Amino acid sequence: MGESPPMAERNRKQKRWGDATLAIHAGEDHFHQAAAVGVPIVRTSNFTFASTEEMKRWSEGKSSAYIYTRNGNPTLAVAEQKLAALEGAEAAVVAASGSAVISGALLSLLRAGDEVIATRPLYGGSYRLMRDIFPKYGIGVRFAEADLAGIARMAGPRTKVLYVETPTNPSLRLVDLRKAAAFAREWGLVSMVDNTFASPVLQKPLALGVDLALHSGSKYLSGHSDVIAGAAAGSAVLIRRVRSMIAQLGGSMDPEAAFLMIRGMKTLAVRMERQCQTAQRLAQFLARHPRVAQVHYPGLPSHPDHRLARRQMKGFGGMISFELKGGLAAARRFCDRVRVFLLAGSLGGAESLVVLPIYTSHTNMSVEELRACGVEPGTVRVSVGLEDAEDLMDDLRQALV
Repeated sequence: MGESPPMAERNRKQKRWGDATLAIHAGEDHFHQAAAVGVPIVRTSNFTFASTEEMKRWSEGKSSAYIYTRNGNPTLAVAEQKLAALEGAEAAVVAASGSAVISGALLSLLRAGDEVIATRPLYGGSYRLMRDIFPKYGIGVRFAEADLAGIARMAGPRTKVLYVETPTNPSLRLVDLRKAAAFAREWGLVSMVDNTFASPVLQKPLALGVDLALHSGSKYLSGHSDVIAGAAAGSAVLIRRVRSMIAQLGGSMDPEAAFLMIRGMKTLAVRMERQCQTAQRLAQFLARHPRVAQVHYPGLPSHPDHRLARRQMKGFGGMISFELKGGLAAARRFCDRVRVFLLAGSLGGAESLVVLPIYTSHTNMSVEELRACGVEPGTVRVSVGLEDAEDLMDDLRQALV
C-alpha cells in the first residue's frame, strides 16, 4: 500500500476548511500507513538527540528537535496547531492554565518601567494580577472602560501593551476589537484579547487586527470540566517570545492535558452552536421574568453592545449574567434552589453552572472595583451547558419562585 502525500503538501492544495473541520483535523497527520486516528499522548519528560551535532544545533536555535517536554512535545504541538488553525494564526502555544498564559504573554513584553493599558472589566484573576502583582515589579497599569473612551490620554512612551477582554467576565460587555487594534497600531503597542468567552468559533480577534488571542483552555476549548489549560495564538515572532517566557516560568502544559484539550476542540463548533441557541432562549425567558431586575446577554436587543456583537461575533455565546430584584439575598436563594444547574465556578463545559462572582472569580475586590467591572453583589453568572433547553427552563422557573 503506497503512502499518501505528506500532510503539508496536501494542505497546500486544499481550500481553507470551515471551523468544524479544522477543529477535528487541523494539526493531525492521518495520511500514512497505520496512522493513529486518535492523538497519541507522548508521555515523556525528555527526548534523545541523533548526534552531538544535532545537540549543538539545538543549543544555537537552529534545530526544532524536541529536548524536554517543558519546552515542547508532539502532543502539545497538535493542540497548538489546531488552535492556530482555528484562530487563523501563524502559531500558538499552550500552557498549564489560563493564568499561566496571561502572565506569560504579558511578561514576555513588559519589564520594569513599562506600562500596560487594560480595560477595567476583566476576569478577577487578570485584574488582581495587574492590581497586586505588577506594581511589585515596577510595571504600571492604567485601566480604561470597555468602550475605550479617553484611552488616548493614557498612552505614552512607557506604554507597551493594550489588554482587553471581550465579552467581559461576568458583565458580558463587548470591546470593539477593530477600534482597539487600530489604537494599538497607532501607538506601537501589542494588542491582546482574552477570547475565552467567545472561543475562536464565535470571534476571531486576529482577523480584526489584534496581535494575540488568549484563552483559558479549561473552558470552551476543552469543554468537559476536566482539565486546567491555557493557550495563546498570534504571529510566530510573538508566540516564540510567549513560549520562552512560559517555559522559563515553569507554566508548561502536561501532555495528558494537551490530549484532553485536543479532544475537546474536536466538538467545539457543535457545542458552541447548541450553547448559543439555548442561552438565547434562557436569556429571553429571564428578561421577561417578574423577579429579574436586569439580564446581560449580547443576543438581547436591549443589551448596550448588541449591534457590536452582531458585527464582531458569529454567535452571542453561552454565558448569561443577571440581577434579581432583592439583591444578594435573592441571588443566594436562587443559587441554592437550582437542581439541574450546578452551583460551581468555571464555565464552558457540558454541564450548566451558576455562580456568584463576588464569592468566586471576583473575590477580594472592593464594592467600587466590583461596580467598575459591572459586578453587583447579587450578580448571578450562568454558564449554559448541553442539557435539554426545556429542562433548564423548568429549573430556572422553579428556582425563581
